[in-house]
Amino acid sequence: MDLMKSLKIAAAGLRAQSSRMRIVSENLANADSTARTAGGDPYRRQIPTFKADFDRELGAHIVKPGRVREDMSEFSTRYEPGHPAADAKGYVKTANVSTLVEMMDMREAQRSYEANLNIVRSARTMIQRTLDILRA
Repeated sequence: MDLMKSLKIAAAGLRAQSSRMRIVSENLANADSTARTAGGDPYRRQIPTFKADFDRELGAHIVKPGRVREDMSEFSTRYEPGHPAADAKGYVKTANVSTLVEMMDMREAQRSYEANLNIVRSARTMIQRTLDILRA
């Protein structure tokens, strides 16, 4: 396989995982958010998606970030009658974000990012060694 082709495919993976980490970070940042008004909905968890796209220049499929979907699961509630967003019974809706799930997703994205980064480093090393051999 062409080394430059490997670099471009790995770069596409880096971009996709970077996008995923940004979305997971937004979810974590809003994990404790509540609705702004009584009866309103709080932050809804975002789910990153990916799509495989055929790159004609490379002649290979590369991964690209897809549409960001909303997690339609139920919001959790907590009893806090003094909160401005509390309903008539005193319950406040909170975001449907589980910090444990988000941390696991972030960890997985980080490992995928590192795997793509290792491909870039390996390809760069091979290119450098090839140039060293040609100079000798």
